[in-house]
Amino acid sequence: MTSVPSIEEIQSLEEALHRPEIRRSRKAVETLLAEGIVEFGASGGVCDRTTIVDVLAQESADEGDLRTANYALRPISNDAVLLTYQTERLYQDGSKRCVLRSSVWEHDGLKWQCSSIKAQSDCNPRYNTFIGAAPDRGP
Repeated sequence: MTSVPSIEEIQSLEEALHRPEIRRSRKAVETLLAEGIVEFGASGGVCDRTTIVDVLAQESADEGDLRTANYALRPISNDAVLLTYQTERLYQDGSKRCVLRSSVWEHDGLKWQCSSIKAQSDCNPRYNTFIGAAPDRGP
């Protein structure tokens, strides 16, 4: 049985995937993503590991300013945890996009890797308040 990691440890791994220098490094992304990862994107697309790595490697340098908030971590098995949080991307044209995110991180005996990503546009005005103001959504 793997001990439950701290929220800071998993948040740090997740946030590494947000940094442009990591996103454009195939080796770094492949280290963070498990072989069988599936991403369900906020746009409705479904991607496998190869597609995620390819898309991130070609991403433009200016994707807008990304802020994160409201992290929560829950163990879901002896070697896996669920991380949930919100993002807000601010674009140069003044627009923004709020997204609810979750990722499953699994320990393979040596390291933590992300095995599943789910992103959902935060379209409900009740929850679209971002930094620290979202009401408790429960378990």
